[in-house]
Amino acid sequence: MNLLAIETATEACSVALLHGEALIDRSELAPRRHAELVLPMAEDLLAEAGITRRQLDGIAVGRGPGAFTGVRLAISVAQGLALALDLPVVPVSSLAALAMQAPKNDAAILAAIDARRGEIYAGTFRFAADGLVEALGGEHVLAASAVILPEAEGWNVLGTGWSAYGDAIRERLPVLPRWADGNRYPQACDVARLAAPLFAAGRGVAPELALPVYLRDKVALTLEEQRDARA
Repeated sequence: MNLLAIETATEACSVALLHGEALIDRSELAPRRHAELVLPMAEDLLAEAGITRRQLDGIAVGRGPGAFTGVRLAISVAQGLALALDLPVVPVSSLAALAMQAPKNDAAILAAIDARRGEIYAGTFRFAADGLVEALGGEHVLAASAVILPEAEGWNVLGTGWSAYGDAIRERLPVLPRWADGNRYPQACDVARLAAPLFAAGRGVAPELALPVYLRDKVALTLEEQRDARA
């Protein structure tokens, strides 16, 4: 299997290539530079693996939630490559990809991405027997002080939502986190890991059906709202 994965929903721009049993990746914290980096990263990985675009079997993509421009870029690049190469696309939750970096203990996982304006993109997960995360509930954009948590004996928390609003999230947890890291970002290598069994099961979709998940219905502020936000 040759599966190219793209993840640009946050400040991290990352691309990964699952090439047989090998998984190689490139990742850089590069706000506002994703558009110039993503395709060269992909070409570097293909060159390292010794294959061409025509030898790809599918494209995996982080579908969001996250920054509007970053999510849109990842989906656009994935769709463009898939259309040109006549390949299926496997969209994967960016929050699930983030959750993959949590410790593999018996605690539940809260993946939280800073959504600005006092809010977070949040999803809850746990590791399944296959070593991949599975969702415990839906994904939401909401105030950190209102994060929705299912019952669990313990929690691991990760993502920029923790670094931005850790105090508010801590108030929602029944106990202190067993582990927390606010400097984690969704990575394409984990998008690839989550997408691989879906692709193998024939659950890839046509490029036009690979849709972004923003969670926010409104992704842009009016000029008046921008002035109010700066006040």
